[in-house]
Amino acid sequence: MRIFVAGLALAAALCASAGAQAERRIFIIANDADGYGVDRCLASGATCGTAVANAYCRAREFAQAKSFHKVDRDELTGAVPADGANCRAGACSEFVAIECSR
Repeated sequence: MRIFVAGLALAAALCASAGAQAERRIFIIANDADGYGVDRCLASGATCGTAVANAYCRAREFAQAKSFHKVDRDELTGAVPADGANCRAGACSEFVAIECSR
């Protein structure tokens, strides 16, 4: 009987700890120059990008942005082609990763 009770206590503890972990998701977005300088704040990781990253996360029903930074094309594992719609006049779009959490 003690083993059964100990097993139940362990199962309850595991369920509680699994629920306590925050859900996280990383969004990869185009770092298009819009003339406002916001994209530079996100790409450089400067504090001026914090409000933008938080707003982006909240718009997707997350609580806040945990991090944001520029992403190198090599990190995208072929998901974004090096030519085509992402490249205009010899210049390809750059990308920013925003990590959001609930």
